[in-house]
Amino acid sequence: MTAVWEPQSKFRTWFEIEAYAADALAEIGVIPKEAAKTIWEKGDKLTFDAARIEAIEKETKHDVVAFLTYLAEVIGPEARFLHQGMTSSDVLDTCLAVQLSRAADILITDVDTLLAALKRRAFEHKFTPMIGRSHGIHAEPLTFGLKLAQAYAEFARCWERLAAAKKEIATCAISGAVGTFANIDPRVETYVAKKLGLTPEPVSTQIIPRDRHAFYFATLAVVASCVERLATEIRHLQRTEVLEAEEFFAAGQKGSSAMPHKRNPVLSENLTGLARLVRGMALPALEDVALWHERDISHSSVERVIGPDATVTLDFALARLAEIVETLIVYPANMQKNLARLGGIIHSQRVLLALTQKGLGREAAYALVQRHAMSVWRGEGDFLTLLRKDPEVKKALSDSELEALFDLDYHLKRVDFIFGRVFGNGK
Repeated sequence: MTAVWEPQSKFRTWFEIEAYAADALAEIGVIPKEAAKTIWEKGDKLTFDAARIEAIEKETKHDVVAFLTYLAEVIGPEARFLHQGMTSSDVLDTCLAVQLSRAADILITDVDTLLAALKRRAFEHKFTPMIGRSHGIHAEPLTFGLKLAQAYAEFARCWERLAAAKKEIATCAISGAVGTFANIDPRVETYVAKKLGLTPEPVSTQIIPRDRHAFYFATLAVVASCVERLATEIRHLQRTEVLEAEEFFAAGQKGSSAMPHKRNPVLSENLTGLARLVRGMALPALEDVALWHERDISHSSVERVIGPDATVTLDFALARLAEIVETLIVYPANMQKNLARLGGIIHSQRVLLALTQKGLGREAAYALVQRHAMSVWRGEGDFLTLLRKDPEVKKALSDSELEALFDLDYHLKRVDFIFGRVFGNGK
């Protein structure tokens, strides 16, 4: 990912934009074909002298002019045919589109790796029961596999979003000053776009409209938020009082400089912080949309920072999350322990529904079940025993009917159905 943003990569893309434009201009007879050929021959294998270009820019105060001046030094007289009818934004915006497209490809590959890890672990723990929680409080049973399947479905959507963001950003502008094509034939833009794998921007106004970039960086922010959601889940599951899963802890790893016993979820905490950074870069991209008239450069300084920073940060975060999932330590015994922790009250809804089906009004049934559940919360017995002693319950439900309502497997009967919706019928 860092290679996408290195000066050599940028200058190489600038050169390709200029050289492809020269090819197109030569083809339609605007410049000599020999000039276009010489431009490629002298520039194609060039290792760009970034220090020299920077030195020229210090004098010109213009990055593209500095680059063109450098090419003139290297290529010679034929360099005068470069940049014919073009403006700086034709080079800068088209290059940025190439860079962001390549970055999107890397991020999509990152998500592929994460999806593979999530799928493997989801099937591994497809029927590993655990307590589900709402508001952080025990709710009803599910499986750890379902929790991972939810994350898989979420990142599958992230994959689609990144693909859409790439398509949105992959546009080319070679339309000249204020985007009118007055000094350059539109066929040049079409040719350059095809060579670079881009689509011509319908109306570039001298720059590619920044709503495209806003969509791109907003997409990165959404993906980062999904990273944080899963990282936060892992952090909660690793809490000492829960300890149903935890990050891999290597031999020789230290959790604290003061407390030798500590095993902290530092990788997941790191991802939470990185997600905040990526989200923070979405706002200036949104603010870049409103530029003055046909162009200004208030967006430029923003993009020079958030382009590399957001993509490199998210690339790192996705790779780290995939590693966490792949090596995550899972504790099924602790999951079983937590399922039994509240004396069976996690089955309260089934008891409620059974009583209503036996003729009790919902409000009366709810009050009855809640009364015994609150007794269990206070440590006054287990749920099944209290229900067995209740005259109203005994009148409505036999002991065998009541016991059947505490069957854990009942809550797992739709796991295959949900997995089928997420992963299809394949394994």
